[in-house]
Amino acid sequence: DTQAGKLVASIEGFPGATGVWAVPSLHHVYVSLTDAHEVAVIDDRTLRVLARVSGADFPDGIAYAPDERRIFVSDEKGGIDLVIDGTSNERLGRVDLGGEAGNTHYDATSHCIVIAVQTRNELVAIDPASQRIVARYPMPCDHPHGFLIDEPHRLAFVSCEGDARLLVVDLRTMRTMAKLKVADDPDVLALDPRLGRLYVACESGALDVFAVRNGSLTSLGEMRLPYAHSVAVDPASHRVYLPLQNVD
Repeated sequence: DTQAGKLVASIEGFPGATGVWAVPSLHHVYVSLTDAHEVAVIDDRTLRVLARVSGADFPDGIAYAPDERRIFVSDEKGGIDLVIDGTSNERLGRVDLGGEAGNTHYDATSHCIVIAVQTRNELVAIDPASQRIVARYPMPCDHPHGFLIDEPHRLAFVSCEGDARLLVVDLRTMRTMAKLKVADDPDVLALDPRLGRLYVACESGALDVFAVRNGSLTSLGEMRLPYAHSVAVDPASHRVYLPLQNVD
């Protein structure tokens, strides 16, 4: 409960949980289980597991295409995006990406699923209806893994694990507008649009913080946090949440 700051439930039986995505319109929460090589589907009202979908070796990032009611899950080791029917919870197919898949997001403006294909240094766009790749965009960095789409300003912020860089990409031209240094092993990003702050969680033990204004970033410094792998922000309270692996 983010208002009370209390844990309301703890559901067991999710080995190697990495990615998680809630789809309120379906009352489903999807969890990538790397150790089980499957995706769990949870009912957000009863907190019961509705289904477990196999087909990915190392499921990670998750995105939802609302018009097609399809879930896309990046398979980091398998080099594919797994596609799941959001209504039936059945596997619909696999999209071959030709390389290791990092994070996955839905872009409502282009109506595409976008994936960071880290071993090809690319962002790849998939048509969720045909489940086919429609474009590949080279990224000028090493191992782009995490990224975030700022839809209102048509920007993408891309974190690159190999050279500890953060890219600012114009989604209208796919041109890289800026390249900034961050702590080693940057991964998941979160944006507080009202406060104008971008947070970059780095597995090396840092949370880098940037002020965002008119598409440009200004460093506000960093916090040292062990195993800061993922980050989320509540835009109402401006609280920032970081799960810290194996820290009590």
